Amino acid sequence: MPILVLLLVAGVAELAVLVALGQVVGLLPTIGLLVLAAVLGSWLLRREGRRTLGEVREAARMRRPADREISDGMLIAAGGILIVLPGFLSDIAGLLLLLPPTRAVVRKRMMRAAEKRAKQMQDQVWLHQQRFNRSGGRPGDFIDGEVIDEDDGSASSGSAAGTPIILPPQSVRAERLDEPPQR
Repeated sequence: MPILVLLLVAGVAELAVLVALGQVVGLLPTIGLLVLAAVLGSWLLRREGRRTLGEVREAARMRRPADREISDGMLIAAGGILIVLPGFLSDIAGLLLLLPPTRAVVRKRMMRAAEKRAKQMQDQVWLHQQRFNRSGGRPGDFIDGEVIDEDDGSASSGSAAGTPIILPPQSVRAERLDEPPQR
């Protein structure tokens, strides 16, 4: 739902900018600016795409990770998509993603956000491990259970017809999915 709202707001903003610019400079100059932005964007897209592809090849030849080059490729692709969309706001955002200095800034922020998210995930895994260890479990412990085919209710190792369900023995009870089972 938030994405739909964002797309709606972006569409309304693009239309408002087009109408305002059309009233200020006229219809033909507005269309000319849109075409100029598309031509400039496609030229930049081709140039930066080739350069980034060459950098990926060089990284592979040198046997080093191509993290920067791959993230640049993703940002270049996003810039290309923004250039293709009609409107000045998307063209400006696309052109900014195609320019190496602004792309470097966006890449650094994107990498920081990914590292922060990875750290949060590590912390959650550690927290769940600590809860499991405090509840008497040890790494490698398993909960005994039996696989039940939901189609016919018979015990089996699973079938293509239905999704197997693992039922714990009666002595094991879990209060919530994010907490370890209580014995």
